[in-house]
Amino acid sequence: MCVDEPGNTADPGHFTAVRRPLLQAETLPAWCYQSADFHRCEARRIFAKAWNFIGHADQLPAPGGYLTGTLAGVPFLVVRDKDGRLRAFANTCRHRGALLLQGEGEIAAIRCPYHSWTYDLTGRLRGAAGMEHTEGFDPAQFGLIQFRLETWQNFLFLCMDEAAPPLADWLGDLPGRLAPYALGEMTLVRLKSWSIDCNWKIYVENAMESYHVPTVHMKTIALQKRDINPPLFGAGQWCGLFTRHTGSRALEAGETGFPYIAGLTGDSAEGSHYILLYPTTMLALTFDCMWWLEVYPEGPEKITVRSGALFPKSTCARQDFPATVEKYFRRWDRSILEDNEISALQQRGLRSPFARPGRYSHLEPLVHSLALWVLDRIAPQDGGAG
Repeated sequence: MCVDEPGNTADPGHFTAVRRPLLQAETLPAWCYQSADFHRCEARRIFAKAWNFIGHADQLPAPGGYLTGTLAGVPFLVVRDKDGRLRAFANTCRHRGALLLQGEGEIAAIRCPYHSWTYDLTGRLRGAAGMEHTEGFDPAQFGLIQFRLETWQNFLFLCMDEAAPPLADWLGDLPGRLAPYALGEMTLVRLKSWSIDCNWKIYVENAMESYHVPTVHMKTIALQKRDINPPLFGAGQWCGLFTRHTGSRALEAGETGFPYIAGLTGDSAEGSHYILLYPTTMLALTFDCMWWLEVYPEGPEKITVRSGALFPKSTCARQDFPATVEKYFRRWDRSILEDNEISALQQRGLRSPFARPGRYSHLEPLVHSLALWVLDRIAPQDGGAG
């Protein structure tokens, strides 16, 4: 138990001040970013029930392609079977539970590294040498545990809750808002990962407010001029920011890059969208490309962050693409590193026994919204959390 952590971290009474209107509210207590008990509640009541963004179909271009990850303590794997269908499974052998696959790659079958139990790409157990004398053993009953997997514009979403509504309900009206970007016609050009010593909420909060930009990003994206509109709240499990400006926000100030995406209309032709797709995915869409951040909790005070980037196929076919895209990579690497460093510093400060709830600026509406979204699932006012 961390400093000042109460006995029942899911008691709604702890959060009365957080639930006040933005300019009257307090921030979450420091123990919400450290408590193992609160983190277990998040794993069970948020990540086990959400449609979690886990990557892009371009990561598995051919049959046998696979990727792996961990969602709040639950290892998973995604594989493209011989018919081209994407499938998600619990990444644990049905014999004695060993982790089956690690990282990404291509396979002909899924073989356990412990006792060589072998599964085909549909998850069926095909080989279990040494089990011939085990009474009543039926291989058909020991296939991999399958998770729900759906896609939107080639983005992959995993859900561990069989009773949850479909992905379309989770996304709500977001696909319509982002339709001008033609995301399904874009190509994955890069993935990069970092390990950071901070709570997942710290990182997501930071990504969804501009209050820190003049300080943390003083020499990078703070040099970009923008007008920030009121926050976006639509139908579905998302919120966001829209900033009106000229020039791509995927480049540093003064840099020139690729042509704009054809067919941009409305807001998409006037600025950039920064979307938080609950619980832990940030999508950034500007005139010429899009990029994202996936956050994977590894415990109450550690995360893995993965960033991906998409460009239109016509852009990727340009002769100058390899050289010009380095400008984009440089901008992302510099600003993401700044965010990583400040997030770790915030976590260190919150460990102090003197850390107390703070107050919100008018520039932090989505930080407050995230806190309320979490509390509605961990400590609802009606006491109905599962």
